[in-house]
Amino acid sequence: MTGSIEQGTSRTHGNTHLLHFLVRIPRPMDQVWPAVSTPEGLATWFTTADVLEPRLGGTVTLRDLGSGLVTAWDVDRVAEYTVEAGGRIRFHLERDGEDGTALRFTHEFSGEDDAEPRWRARFERLIRTMQGQGRPSPPSRP
Repeated sequence: MTGSIEQGTSRTHGNTHLLHFLVRIPRPMDQVWPAVSTPEGLATWFTTADVLEPRLGGTVTLRDLGSGLVTAWDVDRVAEYTVEAGGRIRFHLERDGEDGTALRFTHEFSGEDDAEPRWRARFERLIRTMQGQGRPSPPSRP
């Protein structure tokens, strides 16, 4: 099984954008969870988490996106961060076959709507990282 990124969908309401992706990762959920829920994991493919308190209501600071709160937390399944410049970023993991994970991603944000290509590149890095294909390239700016 290889990883895949299904076409993202994007909706705009005024200046608010809602972006969705379904990312299929050929690794079990327990291996994918740290990539979206720990500072070490996020740094390999997305951005540096200077602060991350892994619980509902915990503080989070994502470099270049600012500080905020953990607005949803279901261990091994859902991590959602709402930060100043980044809006609401939600990672929802589900089983995908025997040994795979479906990552349902939502990003709700205000401002310019050019986030889809950046997120696609990040998810490509995530899949490469999870497949162990070399060292990931540094994260791009959000």
